[in-house]
Amino acid sequence: MAREFSLEDTRNIGIAAHIDAGKTTTTERILFYTGRLHRMGEVHDGTATMDWMEQERERGITITSAATACEWKDHRVNIIDTPGHVDFTAEVERSLRVLDGAIGVFCGVGGVEPQSETVWRQADKYDVPRIAFVNKMDRNGADFFNVLEMLEDRLGSNFVPVQLPIGTGETFNGMVDLVGMKAITFEEASQGSKYFEGEIPEDLQERALEYREKLLEGVAEFDDRLLEKFLEGDEISPDEIRVALRKATIALKAVPVVCGSAYKYKGVQHLLDSVLHYLPAPADLKNVKGLKPNSEDVVIRDARDNAPFAGLAFKVMTDPFVGRLTFVRVYSGSIQAGSYLYNVTTDRRERASRLLEMHANDRTERTEAFSGDIVAVVGLKNTTTGDTLCDEDNPIILEKIEFAEPVVHVAIEPKTRADQEQLHVALSKLSEEDPTFRVRQDDETGQTVMSGMGELHLEILIDRLFREFNVEANVGKPQVAYKEGIKKAVEATGRFVRQSGGRGQFGHVELEIEPGEPGTGLIFESKIVGGNIPREFINPVRDGIAESMTSGPVAGFPIEDIKVTLVDGTYHEVDSSEIAFKIAGSMGFKEGTRKASPFLMEPIMELEVVVPEQYLGDVMGDLNSHRGEIQGINPRSDAQVIKAFVPLSETFGYATRLRSLTQGRALFTMQFSKYQAVPNSITEEIVAKVQG
Repeated sequence: MAREFSLEDTRNIGIAAHIDAGKTTTTERILFYTGRLHRMGEVHDGTATMDWMEQERERGITITSAATACEWKDHRVNIIDTPGHVDFTAEVERSLRVLDGAIGVFCGVGGVEPQSETVWRQADKYDVPRIAFVNKMDRNGADFFNVLEMLEDRLGSNFVPVQLPIGTGETFNGMVDLVGMKAITFEEASQGSKYFEGEIPEDLQERALEYREKLLEGVAEFDDRLLEKFLEGDEISPDEIRVALRKATIALKAVPVVCGSAYKYKGVQHLLDSVLHYLPAPADLKNVKGLKPNSEDVVIRDARDNAPFAGLAFKVMTDPFVGRLTFVRVYSGSIQAGSYLYNVTTDRRERASRLLEMHANDRTERTEAFSGDIVAVVGLKNTTTGDTLCDEDNPIILEKIEFAEPVVHVAIEPKTRADQEQLHVALSKLSEEDPTFRVRQDDETGQTVMSGMGELHLEILIDRLFREFNVEANVGKPQVAYKEGIKKAVEATGRFVRQSGGRGQFGHVELEIEPGEPGTGLIFESKIVGGNIPREFINPVRDGIAESMTSGPVAGFPIEDIKVTLVDGTYHEVDSSEIAFKIAGSMGFKEGTRKASPFLMEPIMELEVVVPEQYLGDVMGDLNSHRGEIQGINPRSDAQVIKAFVPLSETFGYATRLRSLTQGRALFTMQFSKYQAVPNSITEEIVAKVQG
């Protein structure tokens, strides 16, 4: 099978933004104009195509990143609509890792909101070229130029408007195209399918010339011929501007800014044109880099169909009709349905029994997928998010996707014995799909404990257990994932001696234990010289220490960020063994951490509350009484925005509290920021609770 669209005519894009900026509505309109949908769904009616999960329709939010493919002006556009809610940040992270370009959607009233900053930084991390779409220009209080100022101020990229709005709020009726210097207005009756090009309104001409000048200045430096023309005042054609702006966008030196109202059907076709004009095709980007397995050698793969196959599995989901789907971005080469793929990460061969092109939760069969494609593969049983798939004779390991650690736990137990097996199967399927969702068995209580990124994250997962998997279970209250640390360096001895008839056990170690840098986990070094401890007993010492880190001396929570140096020890010719040194390492570590001023750490959340002026005092008072540290207050046209750091333990039930304080008129977003020492009085309470 030959490829239908060339690499140059393919775009892999994501739509990412703050919750409620209009991402899903924008995607719905794109699907309508590209002929994928014949009737548009609405998020607020619960009929949006891309929000296909029941929970998404009820809550009006996107939870999983839905993938779809459509065609526009002889190009294939693969789109991923990502969630805006911070609890589902892993979905955004893994989507950005495999995309070539992104549309950042910003609300014309709210501008740059906290989650839009997070998403922007994630896109910076993966060097993803972007377009900014200022949406909701039809809303009262919308201000394009204010949003532009916020973009430059908070996101630090070079934003280049290629459109200006004609009117705002109820009078918004179209855009001035600064590239072609014409006005574009829309026919409401045709749902925006018909639009008209005409002269720029007189009252906007001066501003249009001013921003056209800025646009030319912004792109001239990327094209010497254009710069010459610009300085000599010669006429510059729209195509020349587009070519230069495309270069600048792909080089991450510029971000084209367009505007519109997806809900009112205005500006979406021109947004699609901008995707084709300015965002890269897979062929425009650097060839993908990876490492040779078990070495530091860099391997480069060309984005060509005849190159050896290399792809990244970026998402796993369970489809009720076809079973386990693995979404794969093909970076080089091609794959056929029925062929075998090699998973370098697990060192196993897997069979791709079917290839599907996804449209939200509908699907089309494909016999082959080529470089630059995003497809769902059926039949991969042992592949998880972040695994590299490739040609067995040409192995390569692509950069893994890193995910944040979960910070909230809840205990869950089946209601009946019959539910036990079903619960186990359901939890393992959900944890395969979501890398920030963990499940473990608590050794002491025997309970099953689920961990996630926040209250909402766990709430949705529990809801899915009940609905999709029909599991009846009792769920405990959310618990905070506390950690422990130490404040000072100490020396410690671990000595394990057991004589009990026959062969005994002997292990003796001398350790130096000190606090490590944040985020380093365990750093273990051996300074054993000579034969005080034979080499084969050194790794068991480290294993004993690593096991002991799961339970700290303050309240039994895991210990983080510690450096341990093995400095000395002794062994016995006959009685020493690996297990004896493992126990000695564990004993020495436990003794040392008790003396090293251990302390408790708690997760701190970064909170942003958008609140009408009259409730500002009440909301701030509530935050102060819950150990919140207010960082600042920024006025907005219609409200005040409070930024604060709040301990996670104080945020449970915050949504209900805020609703009652503000009659439901305030909004908040929250994301994990850092771990911080718990005050002594509260440490005592936590220890008492754990021991009680």
